[in-house]
Amino acid sequence: MPVEIPAPRPAAATATEPLRTGVGYSDAADAVEAGRAAAAEALAGLQGYPPELIIVYTSVSYDLIALLHAVRRATGKAPLVGATTSGQFHDGRLIDPGLGVSVLALSAGRYRFGVASVTGVTEDGDDAGQRLARAARAAAGPEPTPHAALLLLTTGLAGHQQELLNGVHRVLGAPVPVVGGSAGDDRLLIRTCVFENDNVLTDGGAAGVWIASPDPLSVVAEHGWYDVGLPLLVTKSDGLVIQEIAGRPAAEVFREHFHDDVDFERPGLIKPAPGYLSAYAFGLIQPDGSKLVRGAYIDEDGQLKTFSPLPLYAPVQIVSCRAEDLLRVTGDVVRRSLAGRDASVLLAFSCVARLDVLAEQGAREAALIQDAAGEVTTFGFYTYGEFARTTRVAGYHNATLTAIAL
Repeated sequence: MPVEIPAPRPAAATATEPLRTGVGYSDAADAVEAGRAAAAEALAGLQGYPPELIIVYTSVSYDLIALLHAVRRATGKAPLVGATTSGQFHDGRLIDPGLGVSVLALSAGRYRFGVASVTGVTEDGDDAGQRLARAARAAAGPEPTPHAALLLLTTGLAGHQQELLNGVHRVLGAPVPVVGGSAGDDRLLIRTCVFENDNVLTDGGAAGVWIASPDPLSVVAEHGWYDVGLPLLVTKSDGLVIQEIAGRPAAEVFREHFHDDVDFERPGLIKPAPGYLSAYAFGLIQPDGSKLVRGAYIDEDGQLKTFSPLPLYAPVQIVSCRAEDLLRVTGDVVRRSLAGRDASVLLAFSCVARLDVLAEQGAREAALIQDAAGEVTTFGFYTYGEFARTTRVAGYHNATLTAIAL
């Protein structure tokens, strides 16, 4: 499948020039007005420096083509990526699902950016990941830099996110970390979109930004979930359906770990099916003992399903969390991301499941991120899954906070 690779853009500043940032936001009802206003405010923050990367996060409620064209008319030929969301946050402010568009404008500073996109994630995620990694790297230009990272945005309902990462890893290997998130759609679970320049990609699309850097780039992820049972093995599965755990019916094993006061009807939760609970999930045990959180739910037929397949014989633990557990890790993620860096912006990705668990405390996560970042600009969105691949192939998460500082 052909991939269109945009011509490389030369950096507009020297390697010693600091990265300039500008953030704009609008909740205007009209897509054109909202896009134009948010883009203009973001560009004003650059104080005359030319934009070298534009990132757009928006509610799916807009006419997305009209909104994107309005942003592009303001920002010109600067490479652009973005995603629909289930909430956004920047500068300590939470933008609830269903509202507004946020735009981040970045100058070049010490970095070079290369933007690309692919389709076909659902058909062959591994191949799509390979194509995207090669295209984004090529778009950044031929001049090598010692270090790089890949910012990855995907449609959130494709269901093949780890396969996409597998393909990226085949091309880039362990030295290039990957960070990003899967697009949301204001909790509707109907259609998610990602953006690349003038293109709006729906299910099966992915966009990437190659970030070429003279210094190492660090991707950080923490979740705050805790074990509520002993390690178990997935003994029978079929795609997204987990049929048996430890030789027993999977849904039965999953339910055994629920607390007595479980409320299946609390309003505001994403409910892909009756029986979904944001506060219970699987912890996929990694070789070093850490866990990747994978969301799960019991559907109307009593089947236990996940949002990304769990491998047969995968070691797992049922995990749970409370609002205070999720908030506890927030400052640590930010501080670790910023450690040793003279950063200008923190790009963060948090799961809408975290927002569900936080409930009336939802705004605290964005505030804590900004408190820990100090004067550094913060910019992020609530996802249907997060990417944080560091030294190993695995790196697709649910209900996790991930970040990178530039």
